Amino acid sequence: MSIYLHDIPLTKALEHFRQNLEAAGLWQILDVETIPLDQEALARVLSHPIWAKISSPHYHASAMDGYAVTSEQSDGASPSNPFVLPVTPEFAQYVDTGDPLPEWANAVIPIENVEHLDAEGNITKTLRVSASIRIRAAVAPWSHVRSLGEDIIATQLLLPAGHVLRAVDLGAIAAAGHHEIKVSRKPRVAILPTGTELVPIGASLKPGDIIEYNSLVLAAQIKTMGAEATRFPITIDNFDLICKNAAEAAEKYDMVLLNAGSSAGSEDFSSRVVEKLGTLLVHGVAVRPGHPVILGMIHAKNDRQVPVIGVPGYPVSAALTIDIFVEPIISKWIGRTPAEIPTEEAILTRKITSPAGDVDYVRVAAGRVGNNLLVAPLSRGAGVITSLVQADGVVILPPGVQGVEAGGKVQVHLYRTQKELNNTILCIGSHDLILDVMSQFLTAYDRRLVSANVGSQGGLISLNRAESHMAGSHLLDPETGEYNLSYIRRFMPGKPVKLVTLAARDQGLLVKKGNPEGVKTLNDLIRPGLKFVNRQRGSGTRVLLDYHLAKQGISNEHIYGYTQEEYTHLGVAAAIASGRANCGLAVAAAAQALDLDFIPLFQERYDLVFPREFASSELLAPVFELFQLDAFRKAVSALQGYEITPMGQVVLDE
Repeated sequence: MSIYLHDIPLTKALEHFRQNLEAAGLWQILDVETIPLDQEALARVLSHPIWAKISSPHYHASAMDGYAVTSEQSDGASPSNPFVLPVTPEFAQYVDTGDPLPEWANAVIPIENVEHLDAEGNITKTLRVSASIRIRAAVAPWSHVRSLGEDIIATQLLLPAGHVLRAVDLGAIAAAGHHEIKVSRKPRVAILPTGTELVPIGASLKPGDIIEYNSLVLAAQIKTMGAEATRFPITIDNFDLICKNAAEAAEKYDMVLLNAGSSAGSEDFSSRVVEKLGTLLVHGVAVRPGHPVILGMIHAKNDRQVPVIGVPGYPVSAALTIDIFVEPIISKWIGRTPAEIPTEEAILTRKITSPAGDVDYVRVAAGRVGNNLLVAPLSRGAGVITSLVQADGVVILPPGVQGVEAGGKVQVHLYRTQKELNNTILCIGSHDLILDVMSQFLTAYDRRLVSANVGSQGGLISLNRAESHMAGSHLLDPETGEYNLSYIRRFMPGKPVKLVTLAARDQGLLVKKGNPEGVKTLNDLIRPGLKFVNRQRGSGTRVLLDYHLAKQGISNEHIYGYTQEEYTHLGVAAAIASGRANCGLAVAAAAQALDLDFIPLFQERYDLVFPREFASSELLAPVFELFQLDAFRKAVSALQGYEITPMGQVVLDE
C-alpha cells in the first residue's frame, strides 16, 4: 500500500506504520546486553527484572555507636535506679555503627546514653579503661539495630523490567548483590540532512544559504528518548547520492531519518528514495505542522527491514515529527512506557483557527493568573524554531475542530513544572526591548517573564479579562496629549489600576544604513517608490503614527505599505534590513539592534499597567524592585533612545 501526498488521518498513519513494524518483528525490544553496574548504567532501561540476591543488611547491624546488650538486662533501669553492666561478652559489648550485633544481643544503647566506669567504679571518658557502664533507662528489644533484611530481603523484586534507572536505583541494585545488569540495547538512529542550500554550523553565509541545525535538534531529542543518534554530513539534492547514503545507513543503523525533501517539489527526493530502497507506506499525514511526513521501510541485506522516516525540513515540523512518530518506536525498542506529558485545563487568551480535518499542534506560552491557568498561542510558522524554545506546552486540537475562541477552555500538555508556572509573570501588550532586559534580570528572583505582543489596546483588554498580570502601553490620546489614562478608563472601566512609567523613549523612522532614500520626515512616506512597513492596528506606535499623520494632513491612503503590519519593533527593523521595506516607525533600540539608521521624530512615555491586586502581590514584587536597581537602570540606559529618569514614577494608583 502506497499513499502519496494524501493527508491520511494521524491515527491511521501510526497504525499502518506499527503494523508493518510488527510484521517485520520490530515492535519489541531490539536486543539485550549485559553491562557493568558502574559503567553508563544511569538512564538505561532494564530488560529483565532485578531480584535481590542477598538481603540488605545481610546481618543484624548496629545502627549507632554504643553498647550491644540484651534488652532484658536493662529492664527496670531509670534515673533514680541506674543499672551497672560489666563490659564483657553477654552483658555489654562496644560496637560501632554498622558492626555486626553479637549473637546473644538484641539491642544497642547509644554511647551518649551511658556513663563509663573504670575498675574502681569511677566515671571515666576513656573507653579503653571502661570496666563497666552505667545506664539510666531501659531499652526496648531491637532498639538502634538494623535487622537483617530491614532494607532488602533476598529474592524480593527490587525493580521491574522496563524501569528507567535513576541514580538511587544503582545503589539499591548493588546492595542487593548485583554487579552487572541486563538492559535493552540503545537503538541506533541515522540522521541524514539533505539539501543543496544547507551549510554546516559555523560556515560563512551568503544569500540562499541555510544553516543545517535540524540534525542537531533531532539528535538531541533522540538521545533524550534513550537512543543513540549519528548525524551524517549534508547530502546535496542528488537522487543517486541520497539513495547511496540512505542504503549505507540502513546496513548499520536501526532507523534512518531523511531530513528535508519530504514534500513534492522538483528536488524533493525522499519519497522516491524510499520507493527505490524499499516500501513507501505513507506520504502525507493530516497533522499540522508536519503534514508531508514520509513513512516507509528500507529492505537491507540479510532480509533486514529498517524503518525510514522522511522528516519535513521546517524545524518545528521536524521536531514534532520526532515526538509523534519516533518516540513511540524508541520506547517500544527499549521496553519502557511511552513518554506522557502532564495535561491540565487552561483558558485561551487569543482566538486560534485550525485546518479542518487535521490534528493541530498549537504551541503556547502559559502562566497562572489568579486561580486560572492561561495559555497564549505562539507563532504558528513551521519554520519558527523560537516558538519551540518559548513554548510552555502544546494544545492539540483534534480533527473537525476548526478553532477555539478567546476565553475558551482547552487541554494543554505542559512542558513546565507547577512551580515554574506559579512563578511566571504574564505580560500581554505593547512590545518593548526593555521587557527582554527585564526578563533576564527577573531570573535572579526566580521569576519568569512571558511576553505576548498584541499591541497596547490588546494588552488593556487582556488585563480587563484577567488574562495577564501586567501590560506595556503607550497610547497617546489625540485630544489631551496624555498617555494611557483615557484608554485605561475605556478598556478597563471600574477596575483598580496602578500605572507606572517604565521609560521615555524615542520613536522615529528606521532606514537602511546611510539612508539611501534620503528619508527625513513623515512627508517622505508618500513619495513614489518608497515602501513603508507599519505596526499592527491597536498598537501604540500605530496610534502615534496616525495622530501625527492627521496633525500634518497626510493621508495614509498615499503611503505604500501602510497596511503591511509587524507585531514588534524588531519585526519592523527586520523588514527594513531584509529589503522588504525602505522605512518604518519604531524605537531607536530596534535600529541599533539591526544596524540601521534612525531618524528621531517623537519622544513618548512607555508605561506598565498593573491591576492593583497583582501590583501588590509577592509574584510581581521583583518587578518594582528592578525600577530602583542600578544594574537594571544601567542596562536600559545602554539601549539607544531611552531616558530612564521617570522610571518607576507612579502615574495612577486608584
